[in-house]
Amino acid sequence: MKSKKVPRVSVIITTKNEEKNIENCLKSVKNQDYPEDKIEIIVVDNNSTDRTKEIARKYTKKVYNYPDLRKTKRIKNFRGAQLNFGVRKSRGEIIFFPDADMTFDRRLIKEAVALINKGYFEALFVPEEIIGKGPIGKIRNFERSFYEGTCIDAVRFVKKDLFMKIGGFDETKIAFGFDDWDFNKRIRNTNAKIGITKKKLYHHEERLTLREYLGKKAKYATTSDSYINKWGKDDPDIKKQFGFWYRYFGVFLENGKWKRFLRHPVLAAGVYFLRGLVGGAYIFSKVFKK
Repeated sequence: MKSKKVPRVSVIITTKNEEKNIENCLKSVKNQDYPEDKIEIIVVDNNSTDRTKEIARKYTKKVYNYPDLRKTKRIKNFRGAQLNFGVRKSRGEIIFFPDADMTFDRRLIKEAVALINKGYFEALFVPEEIIGKGPIGKIRNFERSFYEGTCIDAVRFVKKDLFMKIGGFDETKIAFGFDDWDFNKRIRNTNAKIGITKKKLYHHEERLTLREYLGKKAKYATTSDSYINKWGKDDPDIKKQFGFWYRYFGVFLENGKWKRFLRHPVLAAGVYFLRGLVGGAYIFSKVFKK
């Protein structure tokens, strides 16, 4: 039987002043256990004022400076617009979009391509390990492990034809922070076969302070209406993603995950402490947003 050709993978990374992160991310791409000539790296920058583009050009010629999205009133979702632009410039059959502050297992792309190329799946979640500092980093990583493959997660690999079929990321209706959930819902609504890899992404949050983390969550609270209004408050995923029961209990208990949750009582208590702070920041931003 004739073997299938080796697909090209387009790795699309969006940036904005990521000089502290982008090199490690791009090194991780270059170190993949996959034919180098079958990996296309595309960096889509939004007018960085640091050395992001200079560093990126050491690893790929495909570094684009996207127009200043803040001056484009039509676009609500900066990152989504950058990713769509990158896909339009891509030549790969499979799209992979990590964040600039991520690195990944050197066999990740090889595994993802095997799962997709054999026809098992059309899109893939990737387990994410948080690399943080101190107790908060450990709590964040423990919490994140329960989200894998749920409606709180989002796919990272997708066949390009499926990406184009759903129209990519919603640039005009969904504000930044909820583009991945919206994208994921539209992928699922096609009844596409979605799986999850065993190899991981590593999300580097060593420099992220608790104040910055809560500030980011509070900012998301001010833009969540764009996502909720699009799908409606009665949508099953919306109820889970923003509902008290699922976010504080259900996601940690379903499918036998409660056993692991109870085996680590200190981390579990830390999760509720952090969830409480995030909930407080969310409510504060909703009440006092301009």
